[in-house]
Amino acid sequence: MTKSVLAAQLYTIREYTQTPQDLATSLKRIRDIGYTAVQISGIGPIPDAEVKAMVDDLDLTICNTHVRPTEALWTDLDAVIAQHRLWGCRHVAIGSMPASFRQEGEAGFRRFAEEASRIGEELHRAGLTFSYHNHSFELVRFGRRTGLDIIFEESDPRYLQAEIDTYWVQHGGADPAAWIRRMAGRMPVVHLKDMVIVDGEQAMAEIGEGNLNWPAILQACREAGVEWYAIEQDVCRRDPFESLKISLDNLREMGLY
Repeated sequence: MTKSVLAAQLYTIREYTQTPQDLATSLKRIRDIGYTAVQISGIGPIPDAEVKAMVDDLDLTICNTHVRPTEALWTDLDAVIAQHRLWGCRHVAIGSMPASFRQEGEAGFRRFAEEASRIGEELHRAGLTFSYHNHSFELVRFGRRTGLDIIFEESDPRYLQAEIDTYWVQHGGADPAAWIRRMAGRMPVVHLKDMVIVDGEQAMAEIGEGNLNWPAILQACREAGVEWYAIEQDVCRRDPFESLKISLDNLREMGLY
């Protein structure tokens, strides 16, 4: 099968990836659905070499990660670098700003931008990239700027890149396509998930099954130079493997392969 730019974010199926046997079975299911790449996130304590053997056996690419535990980026960066070199994965990401920064308010966002730039510089020297994945809490306002503004305006764009999550940007009241365009040249991986209203509340949905403006989002991704499109759904209202298939099929119908 020809490699595509679409990847399954394994956090979607985290309940099925906590043991070596479950991870192997789940990766096979992901491959059978049609994915040729995955993002490693939320899996159990499985040796890196075993993960490498599993993906190699299935001819899967590890396109990027969310480092777990997050603290390793501050305390054991050499191990993070070694892991990604073993996996042949260039793109390192952090799934969220640690709570210790959030508790400081605006000062915490500024401190995170500074420290993340230092971490990213070390990763850059090792031939890797470092990206920040947003939720909606970063869209809290401090005067005329949001926390997300602060993270990307006060960090070094050479060393901290973006992993914009379409659902969470919309959830925070901002425009996903606009944020993607703003990160042009600074975003190797995008996180795609849709939003729908269920019982009057915002909920996650399979891509193409909700209300996000996918033509605008995908055009913005093309303009921004996105390398990988990671399909993620934190909460599924059906079997998560079925959700990943629906999103994959719908994106292919939109012309993304």
